[in-house]
Amino acid sequence: MEGFVIAVDRGRYTCVLLDAEHEVDADAPPVTAMRARELGRKSVVVGDRVSLVGDTSGAAGALARIVRISPRTSVLRRTADDDDTTTEGRIERVVVANADQLVIVSALADPPPRTGFIDRCLVAAYDAGIEPLLCLTKADLAGPAEVLGYYAELDLRHVLVGPGSDLGELRTLLAGRVSVMVGHSGVGKSTLVNRLVPAAERAVGTVSAIGRGRHTSTSAVALALPPSPGAVRVPGWIVDTPGIRSFGLAHVRAESLLHGFPDLLEGALRCPAGCEHAAEEPDCTLDEWVARGAADARRLASFRRLAASRAGELDF
Repeated sequence: MEGFVIAVDRGRYTCVLLDAEHEVDADAPPVTAMRARELGRKSVVVGDRVSLVGDTSGAAGALARIVRISPRTSVLRRTADDDDTTTEGRIERVVVANADQLVIVSALADPPPRTGFIDRCLVAAYDAGIEPLLCLTKADLAGPAEVLGYYAELDLRHVLVGPGSDLGELRTLLAGRVSVMVGHSGVGKSTLVNRLVPAAERAVGTVSAIGRGRHTSTSAVALALPPSPGAVRVPGWIVDTPGIRSFGLAHVRAESLLHGFPDLLEGALRCPAGCEHAAEEPDCTLDEWVARGAADARRLASFRRLAASRAGELDF
């Protein structure tokens, strides 16, 4: 029996069964499973497609076993720190497997947008081969011009969301895909998830006086988007992740960092071999690239801060 892992909790895995066409069987109840010993040290994460044996009835107290993990089409990873010379930097966490899309949720105000965090998420998405989507919430409190201007040179899709706003455009972009939602606490991610999947009942926190949200989601979980009337298949999944304060990139090769900055990539091709693109590099052509108006100076500054952070030179 094939299954799709939707939640992980203390060594127990909640799976939904797949039919002969490898689509979710909407009529089958969720199955609780545990890892079989033959998997060894292989981890099972939300989004994995697995083979199940044993009791797959989904009845109370029933327990199946996961005996095989299908090859993953994508893996979204992060580390707690950037510096791979530290213990935290070496601990690589798989956020989700087999995702198609990374939805980066950022508030336009309260708390204010943090483009450095968005840049990190873009690097992680491009490194994993996952398409990014920028979702700007609290559009009733501030306009998007500043944030969108910062990313003007990128072909970055975005949607605006405010209280009570129509979610039709966002639903269309989520349809038929496995989308991971990431964002700092307090940006309205859980509120958005509850609007998309009313049955989810994700905990909603408040934003403190200093503009930092409380962490409200404690573990990643895949939630089925509600099907339209008469639909026979789940139209898509969103994977809600805990609010995170950092997105470490120690797992990303240094030479791959620029792929998260496609507006700088062409300019970097003019640099001499071995150029690390730091401000003190005498032959780095990125400053000239920015001076010509081909990229935003803030983007170059963000890239250099990120590169320096990975080298352990500063806390970013």
